[in-house]
Amino acid sequence: MKALYSLGQYLLLLKQVFKPPENKKIYLKRIIVEIDRLGLDSLGIVMIISIFMGAVLCIQLAFNIDHPLVPLYTIGYAVRESVVLEFSPTIISLILAGKVGSLIASEIGTMRITEQIDALEIMGINPAAFLIFPKIVASVLINPVLIVISMFLAVFGAWLAGITTGLVPTHIFVLGIQSFFVPFNIFYALIKTAVFAFLIASISGYYGFYTKGGALEVGTASTKGVVMSSIMIIVFNLILTQLFLT
Repeated sequence: MKALYSLGQYLLLLKQVFKPPENKKIYLKRIIVEIDRLGLDSLGIVMIISIFMGAVLCIQLAFNIDHPLVPLYTIGYAVRESVVLEFSPTIISLILAGKVGSLIASEIGTMRITEQIDALEIMGINPAAFLIFPKIVASVLINPVLIVISMFLAVFGAWLAGITTGLVPTHIFVLGIQSFFVPFNIFYALIKTAVFAFLIASISGYYGFYTKGGALEVGTASTKGVVMSSIMIIVFNLILTQLFLT
C-alpha cells in the first residue's frame, strides 16, 4: 500500500510540475542555469570514468578473445557495441543518478524544511513546476550530450590502451570500430539516456519535495532519491531494451 501511495503521490506531483508556467522567460533562464549545474558540472567525472572504462574494456576483451580463429578487429567492434549499447547510456546514467540525484533531492529538501517552498506557495507560484520542471528539462537536454561525449572518450580510452599496451594496432582497432555499424544503436542509446534523465530528475525532485523534519531527513531523502532512481534506471533499461531491440 505504501508503494501505491508513493506512486500516486509521484504522479500527482508530475501533474503539478507540467502545468503551464506563470512566466516562460523566468523558466527559460532557470533551465539554462540548471543545464550548467546539472550537466556541465558533471562533465569532468563523465570524462574520467569514460576514458578508463574504455581502457579497461579493451584490455579485458583482448585477453579474453586471444584465439587464432577470432580476428583481432573484434576488439574494436566489441568495444564500440558495448560502449554504445550499455556502458555509456546506463553506467554513466547511474553515476549521474548519484551525483545529480543527490544534489536535486538535497537542494529541494532543504528548501522544504526551511519553508522556502511554503513561501513560494504564498506568493502564488507553483513550487513543483518552478523547482522541478527546469531540472527535468535541463537533464533531458544535456544528459544525451554527456553520453555522446562519453561514447567518444570511451572509444578513445580503448584505443589508447590498445596501442600503449601493444594489444591491438591502430588500423585494426579502427577497422573494428567501423565494422557492422548500425546507426539505430545510437538512437536507441540516446532515447534510453533521455528516459533515464527524466527519471533521475523527477524521482529525486519528488523525494526532496516531500521531505519532512530536519537536516537528517534531508540526507535520508537524498539517499532514497539516488537509490530509487538507480533502481528505476535498471528496470527501464530492461523495458526499453525489450521494446527497441527485440
